Amino acid sequence: MQIKKSYLNINPEILYDEVRELVEKYGAAADQAKLQTYSLPSEVSSTRGTVKFKTGEKESLRAHIVGTAASQTKILLDIDDTLFPADKIKALEGDLDFVFGSYEES
Repeated sequence: MQIKKSYLNINPEILYDEVRELVEKYGAAADQAKLQTYSLPSEVSSTRGTVKFKTGEKESLRAHIVGTAASQTKILLDIDDTLFPADKIKALEGDLDFVFGSYEES
């Protein structure tokens, strides 16, 4: 299952940290994580982050975050719904909507 969201004027690093904490709240453990910042020609920096989560010994969720604080930040959650059940997915999505809903691009 995939969840895709776009946000305006939100720092990608805040989204990265919050997603990491929220997913861990629902029982998955962060396994591998990286956060990189790139300079763009317009003198704005872009941030890219990826976090892989495990439930038991298997990867259950992967979060991809790309964006700039001054414009748009996108998130893609790749979820193995056999390892990360539907009730936890719904709760995670509800938490994301509560925290970041006012920044969500329609």
